[in-house]
Amino acid sequence: MRRVLGDTLLGLGVDDESVYDILLAATEACTNVLTHGGRQVRGYAVVTSLGSVGCQVEVADDGVGLGPRDAAEAEADPQQTSVAQLPESGRGLAVMRACVDNVTLDSRPGHGTVVTMRKHIRWSMDAPLRQLRAAS
Repeated sequence: MRRVLGDTLLGLGVDDESVYDILLAATEACTNVLTHGGRQVRGYAVVTSLGSVGCQVEVADDGVGLGPRDAAEAEADPQQTSVAQLPESGRGLAVMRACVDNVTLDSRPGHGTVVTMRKHIRWSMDAPLRQLRAAS
């Protein structure tokens, strides 16, 4: 996932810092699927959308999902504790929130989980898409 997504974003001309942040957040989301999805996870998907000012990455799994209490804990105010103060297991959402502009979690018991991450991006000066827009 990291290689395909990273190479694609870089090849289209997204700047290095934006790509780094997106890859770190997406890696955390995928790690959460593997760590917390349960034995019922048969697979997961990573879907990325790219626009002129932003990138959206969705990581969806078919696992057990979160109950209302777990979902509320996951959505708790991330500003109350710094990432460094969190236990190593449990930093995933905080790391995602530190890397991208917006993180949402949609999860229901028996229906899996979808983590959606959005980030405003910058383009390199020689980005193919920037050149295409300038030519038209």
